[in-house]
Amino acid sequence: MHDFPDRAEMLALEDELAVLVRKPGKTGLGKVVAMLIGVSVAIAVLVTQVDWQTTFDRLFVADSETTAASNRTKEQVALIEATQGDQTKVAAKGEEAQALNDAIPFAKGPVETALPFYITDTSMTNSEKALRCMTQAIYYEAGFEPVAGRYAVAQVILNRMRHPAFPKSVCGVIYQGSSRPGCQFSFACDGSLLRAPSAKAWAEARRIAEDVLSGTVTSAVGMATHYHANYVSPYWAPKLHKITVMGAHIFYRWPGNWGRRVAFNGVYRGGEYIPAVSSLANINAGTDGEGTEDLLVADTAAPVREVTDRRADNDIGGRIDTSKTWRLTIPMGSETRAKADAPAMVQLPALEATQ
Repeated sequence: MHDFPDRAEMLALEDELAVLVRKPGKTGLGKVVAMLIGVSVAIAVLVTQVDWQTTFDRLFVADSETTAASNRTKEQVALIEATQGDQTKVAAKGEEAQALNDAIPFAKGPVETALPFYITDTSMTNSEKALRCMTQAIYYEAGFEPVAGRYAVAQVILNRMRHPAFPKSVCGVIYQGSSRPGCQFSFACDGSLLRAPSAKAWAEARRIAEDVLSGTVTSAVGMATHYHANYVSPYWAPKLHKITVMGAHIFYRWPGNWGRRVAFNGVYRGGEYIPAVSSLANINAGTDGEGTEDLLVADTAAPVREVTDRRADNDIGGRIDTSKTWRLTIPMGSETRAKADAPAMVQLPALEATQ
């Protein structure tokens, strides 16, 4: 309960003030003054209540998060540092990574199912931004994985949002650490956002995003908060509990009670924010970041070979180095028309002269 008067009490207060101001023999001016005083007091009380409540909510949330952070064990702090640091550093890649990943046993015990999530924030801005961030993550992280794998990636994002070790908004989770290399979700800091998405795969990613933000739960990954591609082996993988493999991704949860559903008690805070593309790490990789002409120059350096790429070294057809920035620049119609008309204006007088 809040120690503030409700509407009925404020109306009663206004009536009492009116009686105090009104005196016998006075004109209607006294009534007007009393009414103005009453309204002013009521507004002041309401404003005070709103400001106090807002301040209380912010202080309560901040205090709760500070308390949760101070109660972390040394092991939990070490795990956060290991999993939220530079993720470009891995223990192994390729076939060696696959062998290391296979050697990690699956966790024993039941796989708990996460609770459904619904955006309770009525702000259309928050809803739309959360949907866009989730769509981006599903597409760029698992856009061409099996459908179940795309739902699984989305579930990890929601699980993180509810866990005390991560931000409390959808976009906050997805873009965590995006201003530095090796962020939490690779697409947010490796230039992938500059690649135009496939319309069909994007539409499918958006549909899945709408589902998971409207209560759909993927039980197969349980309370997983981490995953990685099967062709790399992060240093942190043996420290977590492996839950399952879906498509090309391996999913993990925190060890101990931090990986149990009871620990996922974080409350969605809204305030969705999509950072500017220019603020993302490596967004201008391979360019000087000025102008669009430089972005159209192909990089002749040998691209990174994928594990499944069995072609000969001299067969470079179709390969694209996705670690570099590629941006398709299409001129405006007026620019194209002007360039097309220029030769015609030169040729037309010469053509008329010959006739």
